Amino acid sequence: MCVSVISLALLSWAPVADRLLQPFESDYPSLVAFPHDQQPKAVMVLGADYQPNQPWTLTGQLSGAAINRLAEGLRLWHQAPDLPLIVSGTDRRPNIRSMALGYAALAHQLGVPESHILALTEPRDTGEEAQAAARLLGQGASLILVTSASHMPRAVKHFRAAGLQPIPAPTHYLALRDDRDTLGYWIPSARHLRKSERAFYETLGLLAVRWE
Repeated sequence: MCVSVISLALLSWAPVADRLLQPFESDYPSLVAFPHDQQPKAVMVLGADYQPNQPWTLTGQLSGAAINRLAEGLRLWHQAPDLPLIVSGTDRRPNIRSMALGYAALAHQLGVPESHILALTEPRDTGEEAQAAARLLGQGASLILVTSASHMPRAVKHFRAAGLQPIPAPTHYLALRDDRDTLGYWIPSARHLRKSERAFYETLGLLAVRWE
């Protein structure tokens, strides 16, 4: 019992949680400027969490991770507005509106022409997103890949396995956001525990990629 309590406290403590998560988030640097020299065929934003049945606007229905991903995708797309913006994701539950359609609706409201938005409404996970992108763009295609920084190492492996050349554009950083001079950094909290949870989740996800 004592060991469990101590382990929970440590995993909820920022110095430990950041140490666990930061290696995942630092695998690929931020993509500051659009890499025109690599001739990507599209900008693709991967799915996250979405609550379409709630009586909120799209910015509320999309999770914080989803909003970060879409914002980064739009930032890069506006540097090459002739390219398609691919948005993806669906829900495993029946009769739930696809997350890709939520992305598409918000992207259109924020200035992307409907003719430039390609919504992949069938993929249920990262591997299926990669396969769908390969069918759409063709083997060997280069594309800007936008997802959360901690998810990027696993996403890149999936997209390379699908025969694509992803250009990582990580966003939604969670680690190293707290100032060490603040009390909140040193007090265990559920927010820091979620960082540890994300690190363990991505560790298992990377192992799973080897088995697929």
